[in-house]
Amino acid sequence: MKDSMTWEETIIKIRKEDAFKELVEKAYFDENLELNVKRFGYSDEFKETLKVITSYSPEASSILDIGCGNGISSVNFALQKYHVTAVEPDPSFTVGAGAIKKLKKSYELDNLDIYEAFAEDINFKSNSFDIVYVRQAMHHANNLEKFIKECVRVLKPNGLLLTIRDHVIYNEVDKECFLKAHPLHKFYGGENAFTANEYKNAITNAGAEILKELRYYDSIINYFPSTDNEVNNLKETNKLNQKKRLVKKIGKIANSSFVWNLYCFIYKYKPLNEASIPGRMYSYIAIKK
Repeated sequence: MKDSMTWEETIIKIRKEDAFKELVEKAYFDENLELNVKRFGYSDEFKETLKVITSYSPEASSILDIGCGNGISSVNFALQKYHVTAVEPDPSFTVGAGAIKKLKKSYELDNLDIYEAFAEDINFKSNSFDIVYVRQAMHHANNLEKFIKECVRVLKPNGLLLTIRDHVIYNEVDKECFLKAHPLHKFYGGENAFTANEYKNAITNAGAEILKELRYYDSIINYFPSTDNEVNNLKETNKLNQKKRLVKKIGKIANSSFVWNLYCFIYKYKPLNEASIPGRMYSYIAIKK
């Protein structure tokens, strides 16, 4: 018996178990590939991603989608009329390049090309793409520095590098906690994460300038499928509870806006604490210098 499953075997397994029903839906792992595409296309994450792209690269026409799994992003970008090059090392028809080929045929997309390769080994010409988009793939890099260097190399000058939803850890202890908490790592053992500084250094060392770091609570791109309302409600609940604790310490004066704002400034209090989220996700917006 094998020590661990492949990624494809893992997804096939969890599709059959009620305990993973919600995860299968929210992570777009349904056996119905077109349903995954539709769900992702309607998601707040993808809508916000399109806003970022049109804001930072309004004239873009070509997108290189790195580590694109079952093709939910590649197909949706193609449906938005971008010329998309999808790169995925897994050949499977469940969660890999084979699935994207099925979708290309189903949607009759002549503006979608598919290649089976790791990001570190792409052989495209330098300065070829307007946008390189990497969703939930950078943290799986075999070699993070080489992974990002290749992404930046194939970008046109001033091209947009958009890395989406990568797991961030603070240290090795935090990483161990994340791996233990991950619902699928125990099956296939393929999860990973880096520190924010490791991601940022890899991007800048590759010759790109980071325009914005989106931390976990900075954008629905990261915290989706949680909604803005859910996050705002959590924020207000945490503030209320903290104020109650402060009132117990110093009295009702803690309810005054001046005292509360002073407290927040002195103690750098934030009502949303990403440290409580194992493997919280960050996104990076960068351009090639």
